[in-house]
Amino acid sequence: MTAGQPMDAAVGREPVMDGPAPDPGEGAASVPEPTPAPDDGEGSASAPKPVGVAAPHGARRVPAPVLNVLSLAAGVAVWALLAAHGVGGLPGPEAVGRRAVEMLRDGTLEGDMLASLRRVLAGFALGTVLAVLVGFLMGWYPVVRALCEPYVQFFRTIPPLALIPVAVVLMGIGETPKIFVIFLAAFLSTVVATLQGVVGVDRTLIDAARVLGARDTAVFLRVVIPAAAPFILVGMRIGLGSAWATVVAAELIAAQEGLGFRMQHAETYYDLDTIFVGLVAIGVLGLVMDRLLLLAEHRLTRWQERR
Repeated sequence: MTAGQPMDAAVGREPVMDGPAPDPGEGAASVPEPTPAPDDGEGSASAPKPVGVAAPHGARRVPAPVLNVLSLAAGVAVWALLAAHGVGGLPGPEAVGRRAVEMLRDGTLEGDMLASLRRVLAGFALGTVLAVLVGFLMGWYPVVRALCEPYVQFFRTIPPLALIPVAVVLMGIGETPKIFVIFLAAFLSTVVATLQGVVGVDRTLIDAARVLGARDTAVFLRVVIPAAAPFILVGMRIGLGSAWATVVAAELIAAQEGLGFRMQHAETYYDLDTIFVGLVAIGVLGLVMDRLLLLAEHRLTRWQERR
């Protein structure tokens, strides 16, 4: 600092100016002062609502079973409306209901439903058991996966119905080829889901169990199976739908009873009422079985978060 130099300049500060402060409107942008929010005694109206506050009473969700019933009722109403206007020659719900009552009285519908249900249950049970076993082996042992996966993927691209001629030639025209094509439809859907469930198990859970001293058997039973259960049950539901979709064509193989056989027989005589009875019966049986699987899924996977 030289003689005569102001102290403020020596220390690097701006010199203090004498006189009134400059007007903010002259060369400087004014900064508005924050306006306090109005206090109405209960907090600001624009403040976000706390998370987890229950919805108002009038905004409660309608239970799913109620929505299901309403949806079915609306579907039947649309069906009746289309039939009343003669769209496509559709039979109405009343005509189909009368035919169903007639078939129940003479035992035809009951016998056909039991025959189809027996075939679906046999093929679905065999396909599911084998699919879960093969899927676990493929997911747990990379060698088994490398050996089996090409065959699984190969047959997945072939519709089970395309194998009906082969099944008839090799197995005859009895119950075996019918159950075989249903088995194949259920197996292919479930084995892929099981494989994905086992492969997708969090490796951290397996490592944590082993650190705690669990052996492979305990890890498999207490970690892998519970973690893969949701995938297996979803695969079973898909396989069940495939089994019911296959039963109609499977019952073309020299069948004397069954919903698929009855529908094909009614087609010869252009009997739409009987055909629709078969369609509704297959839909009802499939829906009931799917709801049972869904109930089992909810009970077996209570730990899983759901929306």
